[in-house]
Amino acid sequence: MARPERDAIPLANIVVDRVDMDDAVGAVEAGLRERRGGHVVTPNVDIIARCRRDEALAGLVNRAELALCDGAPLVWASKVAGTPLPGRVAGSDLVWRLAERGSHLGWKMALLGGTPDPSALPTQRAGEVLEARHPGVKVVGRWCPPMGFERDATHWEALAMRLRDTRPDVVLVGLGFPKQEVVIDRLRSHAPETWFVGCGASIDFIAGYRSRAPRWMRRNGLEWAHRMWSEPRRLTKRYLLVDAPVALGLMGEALQRRFDRFRLRG
Repeated sequence: MARPERDAIPLANIVVDRVDMDDAVGAVEAGLRERRGGHVVTPNVDIIARCRRDEALAGLVNRAELALCDGAPLVWASKVAGTPLPGRVAGSDLVWRLAERGSHLGWKMALLGGTPDPSALPTQRAGEVLEARHPGVKVVGRWCPPMGFERDATHWEALAMRLRDTRPDVVLVGLGFPKQEVVIDRLRSHAPETWFVGCGASIDFIAGYRSRAPRWMRRNGLEWAHRMWSEPRRLTKRYLLVDAPVALGLMGEALQRRFDRFRLRG
C-alpha cells in the first residue's frame, strides 16, 4: 500500500519521491509505528536504463512505497524539468541513518545478501559493524544464501522461515538490481510489517569488503567513476555504452517537459 500523501515526479517510466534523507528515515519510522511494512528502492541511471527495457521491472519499482533518488543525473534532470528533487538520497548512506535511528528505538535489523567469501563473510562482518557502531540495534539475521537460492524451493522456504521467526523491523537486501527487488516482492507476504531496503553493494561497504568513493566524488556526482575504476571489467561497458546515453536522454526529456510547461502557461 503506497503512502497516500506521496509526492513524486516522473523520470522516464518510473516515479521518484521528492524527499530528503530525513524524510526517508521518517517514512520508515512512521510505517513501523503504524505496523505497516514497505519496500524502499533507490533508482539511479542504471536502474532507469533497465526499467526502460523491461516494463515489468518498472512496475516493480513503481509499486515500492518509497523510491529514493540515488543518482546525481536524476537530480540534475529534475532541476532542468522544473520539478527539482531535494537532492541525492544514496542507499549506502540510508542504511547508516536507519541504523542510527534504529539504535534509539530498539529496532531489529537483518542483512540479506553481500558477496559470499569464505575468508571474509561480509554479511557476518557487516552485522558486527552495525551493532558495534549503533549498540541499540539488534541484528537478528545475517543471511548470505547461495547463488540461485530464489529458484530453489528448499533454500527459499528456509529463508522465509527465518524471516518469520526473527520478525525484523528492517531488512537490508544487498543482492543487486533487479534481483533484490524481485526477492523483496516475494518476501513481503512473509513479513508484512517489515521494511525492506534494496541496498545494492551497501552490505559489502559496511563490512569494508569494498570501498566507497571519497566524499568529494560523491558530492560532485562522480561516484560512478570510482565504481567503474574499482570494477572495470564488469562496469565500464555498462556505464559508458548503456547508462551514459540514458543519462543524456533523461536530460533531453527534462528539457522537453520544461518547454511543454512553459508552452501551456503561455
